[in-house]
Amino acid sequence: MLNDSSAYFSINHPFDAYLQAWDNNLPLPTLAQLSLMLPPSLQLISDIKSLESDCLLQLRHLDDEAKTVVEFLKLQSRKIDMVLQHVIGKEEYDGDRYAGSHFGGSSITVTSSEELPLGSDFKVSLHIKEELVALICFAKVQSCSLINNEDDNSPKSFSIQLTYSVIQDADVEQLVKASLSLQQKQLKLRKLVP
Repeated sequence: MLNDSSAYFSINHPFDAYLQAWDNNLPLPTLAQLSLMLPPSLQLISDIKSLESDCLLQLRHLDDEAKTVVEFLKLQSRKIDMVLQHVIGKEEYDGDRYAGSHFGGSSITVTSSEELPLGSDFKVSLHIKEELVALICFAKVQSCSLINNEDDNSPKSFSIQLTYSVIQDADVEQLVKASLSLQQKQLKLRKLVP
C-alpha cells in the first residue's frame, strides 16, 4: 500500500470499476499471484501498452525529418487501441459494476447505492476506456461518505474511496500517465470555452 508521502493526485473522470469482496481472513495475493489472475486479454493489453511506451520514448530522440514516420506510427497505434477497446468492451469482469468518479496512482473513488465497510478488501478490475487502461488490483475501503442530493426523494448514494493494497508498478504508471493525459485534455477544453 502506498503511504501519504507517495500519494498521487486524483483526477475527476468517469470509468468502470468491478469490485469483488475479498475474504478478510485470507491474505492478500502477492504481486506474482496477482499477475497470474490477469485474463489473457488484459495481459495482452498490458504488454502492448508497455511496448508502446518504450517505443515512444525512443522515437522522441529522432530529428525533425522523422516526424512523418512518428505520425504514421501514432496512427497505427491508434488503430490498435481501437481494436483493443473493442476487446475490453467484450471482457466479462468478476464482481459488481460501480461507476467510478476519480482515479489516480494511489486510489479510486466509486459511487455506490450502499455503504461498504471501512477496511474491507476488494479485488478491483478497472476499465478506463479513453486511455485504454484495463487492470486488476486489490484495494481497501479508506472512506465511505453519504452524497448529499438536492432531491430528498432520490435514493441514497455513497462516495467510496479505495486505496490500492496490491498493484503492479506498471499499472500504477499507467494510471498516472492516464490521469496526466486526461488532465491535459481537460485543460485544453477549458481554454476553448470562453
